[in-house]
Amino acid sequence: MNTRKLITKASDFLAELRTTTQSQEQQELLDVLFDALLFIDSTGQLYSFEDYRKHLASDDPPRVVAAFNTREQADAWLREHPAPPSSAYILVADQYHHLIYIREKNHRRLFPHPVLEYHLGERMREGLPPPVASFATRQEAEAWLQNQAMPPTQAVIQIAGELHLAVYHPHINHRSIYPFSMAANVAEPEDQDQGPTGEPTK
Repeated sequence: MNTRKLITKASDFLAELRTTTQSQEQQELLDVLFDALLFIDSTGQLYSFEDYRKHLASDDPPRVVAAFNTREQADAWLREHPAPPSSAYILVADQYHHLIYIREKNHRRLFPHPVLEYHLGERMREGLPPPVASFATRQEAEAWLQNQAMPPTQAVIQIAGELHLAVYHPHINHRSIYPFSMAANVAEPEDQDQGPTGEPTK
């Protein structure tokens, strides 16, 4: 069933639940869920929601909304953005950072976050597949990744005998390479299914 039909059926389901729910608090919670579905549809974000659900069902690296070469560029973007995301990941020099925006206080904050290290650790615990390609230098690997017309969202590669994860973020057309050694000393989070704001990361 496509996403539009699912949202319609989910809205009908919530409306039916509301007619049989006596608790005022529960009715308010159902209204929030119904409004969230209406927001997705009425603001033209149906396909973005569909892509997000596909991402949740995958084992791809955490999504990012933007990528910058320097912290200065990222800070300027966040400072000048008229309505930044309330919570999201961005890349700064290919390192994951968590963005927080509180509209009521115009509070904007950006700080490094180890979510990728957790992802690499999880991939290692699951067992890595054989590398899809091997390179003598990182420069050769980066050239290979940049020349891929449509690379996979993630692929294990080998550089100078060390395993790396090549990552492609299709929605921002950004490509990165990370050594699995980044995960070596990172403790497993208490709940790996939870992101910085409580949303599932996969």
